[in-house]
Amino acid sequence: MSIRSWSLGVVTLALTGAALAQQYGPGWTPNEWKDVSTLKLCTTSPGESEHCFPVWLVVLDGDLYVRLGTRAAERMQKNATGPHLPVEVNGRRFENVSATAAPDYVERVAKAMADKYTSDIFVHFFSHPLTMRLRLEAPPNEVR
Repeated sequence: MSIRSWSLGVVTLALTGAALAQQYGPGWTPNEWKDVSTLKLCTTSPGESEHCFPVWLVVLDGDLYVRLGTRAAERMQKNATGPHLPVEVNGRRFENVSATAAPDYVERVAKAMADKYTSDIFVHFFSHPLTMRLRLEAPPNEVR
C-alpha cells in the first residue's frame, strides 16, 4: 500500500467517522434549536402503529418545550410507551425522550411561542391543555 492510498484511506475513514458521529452521536442540543420551527413527537396508541406529528417548539433555560392542542394531548395520554417517546428534531431522531408536563412553564412557553411564531396570533385562541418539557434520557443499560 502506498503512502498516498493510505493517507486517502485515513482521510476517508475520518470523514466517514465524523459524519456518523454527527448523525448517530448524542446530539441532544436544545440551545442550538432555538431557530428550528417544528419537531415531531412519535406516539404509539394501543393497537396502532407509530404516529409522528409536528408541533412547534421553544427553548427556555436550556430545555425544549412544546405546547399541545387537545388531539395531541390525547395522543400523549394514550401513548403506549408512557412519558417516553421518540422525537424527531432538526433532521435527527432521538428514541428515548422523556416528555413531562410542565404546568409551571405554561405562561412562559405561551409567551415564547407568541414571540417566535407570527401565526400564534390565531393559534393561541385554541385550547392547549398540555405544555411539556422534553429531555433526552439515557437508555436503561447506559450509565451517564
